[in-house]
Amino acid sequence: VQLQASGGGLVQAGGSLRLSCALSGFRLVDYGIGWFRQAPGKEREGISYIRGSGGSTYYADAVKGRFTISRNNAEATLYLQMNSLKPEDRALYYCARGYEYWGQGTLVTVSS
Repeated sequence: VQLQASGGGLVQAGGSLRLSCALSGFRLVDYGIGWFRQAPGKEREGISYIRGSGGSTYYADAVKGRFTISRNNAEATLYLQMNSLKPEDRALYYCARGYEYWGQGTLVTVSS
C-alpha cells in the first residue's frame, strides 16, 4: 500500500490549488480515504473524507464550501480541489487510508 500526495505550492489568498494523491496496492472503491493537514504548531486534523463504497463525502467545517474531494477510480487517484484559500489554510497536507497508511505531506502556503 502506497500513497503519494502532490500539488502543493504557494498561492495568494483567494486562489486555488488542486492536490493529488496517487494510490497503489488497493482499490479506491474498497477503502475510504481522507485528507489531513497539519499547520505549524498545531495538531494534525482531518479535513475531508470519501467513503470507498458509494463515495459519500465529509468535510470539516473549516473547509466546507471551499474544498472538494473527488476520486478517479480508474487512475487510482484522489483529489482535493481547494478554492478561496486563506492564510490559515497554510499547512502540510496528507492523504491517508485509515490511520495506518499515510502519504508524505505536500506543503500549501497561502500569502495574504
